[in-house]
Amino acid sequence: MATRTAADRREEARTAYDAFLKECPTSQLLARISDKWVGLILSALAQAEEQSLRYSDLGRKIPAVSQKMLTQTLRSLERDGLVTRTVTPTVPARVDYRLTELGGSLGCLFSSVKQWAENHFDEVSAHRELHDRAEATP
Repeated sequence: MATRTAADRREEARTAYDAFLKECPTSQLLARISDKWVGLILSALAQAEEQSLRYSDLGRKIPAVSQKMLTQTLRSLERDGLVTRTVTPTVPARVDYRLTELGGSLGCLFSSVKQWAENHFDEVSAHRELHDRAEATP
């Protein structure tokens, strides 16, 4: 039996991932990062001029997100290693969020998708109207 190197085993494990399979862990990761709040939070942090944002700044930047969802999403992003959380012991406590290197590699993608949506919404909306009119015509 041939001995495999650690690099061979890692490469074999990497190529074994198939996100199209429900039980694949990458499928679960894709489900997690496809959440709309994840995309908006990562995009906001990617575009932050100071490279970090306070919790309250994120809430103002994304006014549609509830405090509960913002907190839950930030906790999951921190758990996944995409965001770091820094607490400064002041009164009240200051909490800052920053993308990790891993989060930055994903945040730039979400910023591009956000920009694409902003640039092409009118076109998509026009196509929706055409489609809906065609569907309504007997």
